[in-house]
Amino acid sequence: MREVDVAVIGAGPAGLFAAYYAGFRGLSVAVIDALPEPGGQVAAMYPEKLILDVAGFPAVKGRDLVANLVAQAAPFAPAYLLGTRAEKLSYADGRPVLGLAGGEQLSCGAVIVTGGLGSFTPRPLPAADSFAGTGIVYFVPQPTELAGRDVLIVGGGDSAFDWALTLQPLARSVTLVHRRERFRAHASTVARVLALPVRVVVNASVTRLYGEDRVTAAEIVVRGGVAETLPVDSVIAALGFTADLGPLAEWGLRLDRRHIVVDSAMATNLPRVFAAGDITEYPGKVRLIATGFGEAATAVNNAAVAIDPSAHLFPGHSSDGS
Repeated sequence: MREVDVAVIGAGPAGLFAAYYAGFRGLSVAVIDALPEPGGQVAAMYPEKLILDVAGFPAVKGRDLVANLVAQAAPFAPAYLLGTRAEKLSYADGRPVLGLAGGEQLSCGAVIVTGGLGSFTPRPLPAADSFAGTGIVYFVPQPTELAGRDVLIVGGGDSAFDWALTLQPLARSVTLVHRRERFRAHASTVARVLALPVRVVVNASVTRLYGEDRVTAAEIVVRGGVAETLPVDSVIAALGFTADLGPLAEWGLRLDRRHIVVDSAMATNLPRVFAAGDITEYPGKVRLIATGFGEAATAVNNAAVAIDPSAHLFPGHSSDGS
């Protein structure tokens, strides 16, 4: 059985910062994630998205933020257990024991769950059910692949408008279709898109896709029955995603729907199990990457005391030794 001081479940931004901070405190770390690379949802869904609300960065691409977080933790050599999943939780001599997919067991001084929203699956585009061709995507890992294309974006949330901002300078045309008149996206982002040569169609749905090997056109119907067919060769279904806690839901954690309830120490109801980031819930919770960073540091510091009661809760600033 492998032993580690801190097991971080989730390799998104909060998890990567927890790995750094645990290393800074002199703790050995293993980072576990079902995805094959670090970065969590940011790397999988928004690698080219400009993130505007991380302190100290006027704007930073998701891919670059993840790379910097990995580099920040690198001097402390965290072990990355990627492409695997923490499935079971038990205890031996007061220490959490994680059962990983594949049968490996990991004895931990403490566990910090930073799994974002858990396992996530994009919501499907209904019109795509009867279309066998290609050209429909739910994520855009490389925006340059859509350069020169006629792009249709379906959705009204932050992702839809972020992709409109990113792709407008690259694509031949960008059309955004939303089923309502109001948008869920941040008002400032909506205003920026509306100021661009992006066609925005509200109160409308995509009812049919045309093409053989690849989509060549889409039919949209505005509420009231007015139909229009427009040429498109790439469709981005930015309809959000459904989240599932997976095996974590069976551990006995106190949950508020799909979120883990924590106290001000980021402690859960289970001994030596903490949580940080979007997966947590407490009064006044705000789900931002920046918030997750602070929660990760709080979780690590309290985990350090749980592991060694003689340890100081606050180890000092990272700049004290320079």
